[in-house]
Amino acid sequence: MKICYNQATMMKHSTLELDLAFCEQHGYDLIEIRIDMLKDYLTRHTAAELAAFFSGSHLKPYAFNGLECINYRNAADYAAIKADLAFVCGLADKLHCHMVTMDPSFDVGHLTIGEIQTETVNVICDLAAAAEPFGVKLAFEFIGHPQCCINTFGQGYNIVQAINRPNVGLILDLFHFHAMGSSLDDLRRADLDKIFMVHINDVEDLPRGACTDSDRLWPGEGAIDTDAILRILCEKGYDGVYSLELFRPEYWEMDIEQAIQTGYDKTAAVLHRYY
Repeated sequence: MKICYNQATMMKHSTLELDLAFCEQHGYDLIEIRIDMLKDYLTRHTAAELAAFFSGSHLKPYAFNGLECINYRNAADYAAIKADLAFVCGLADKLHCHMVTMDPSFDVGHLTIGEIQTETVNVICDLAAAAEPFGVKLAFEFIGHPQCCINTFGQGYNIVQAINRPNVGLILDLFHFHAMGSSLDDLRRADLDKIFMVHINDVEDLPRGACTDSDRLWPGEGAIDTDAILRILCEKGYDGVYSLELFRPEYWEMDIEQAIQTGYDKTAAVLHRYY
């Protein structure tokens, strides 16, 4: 089991340089690098400097985060997504980071589950074909919001299973799993090879469909049945990456180092009950 840090947790006030230093200091194994924060970093440093940091550090990169709203895009917007994918694929070998996250679109209209799956399978297959020569995997994240076109674990898993490519898998985000009432039975039936990482977090006790990113909490402090999810994952033999991902404005206002340390401590306390 590895503990990872997703840069969304302090993205409003931090930089990649600060996140790297504090994650290394406070015990994280891995980091999800936000593409926007990476581009900002590269205005002051080189990719070679970033590679040198990882070479001498316990902390390693796990994924580039991420390609947003990938389906039902116009030609110009989709070209921008493909350009971001090409950008990170070009850095994959240099940084030894061979995964990129992606998520679906919102408010796509009155479409059936089948129509959405067909469109999304086609889009992800196109992106996966572009990533494959670079050895890059795509981790697809369903979003637990009523207006997102793919908003449950089962729906996301069916898409990944239909694609059936070794470089395409799913992100299980505990917040998104809880927010739209995803099925524990669907998780029990899932093939672990299709789950590329777990985003760990918690959320306020709100009705189904009412949770927003700003309602996220430190792991173990909210209403998610974390124990049930982790118990299933452990029974299935999952021993992979747990990445802390929060978007809570209140946390963005904390001291950056304090927040990063708190995130590690809260995450480790939850996971050490099972690992």
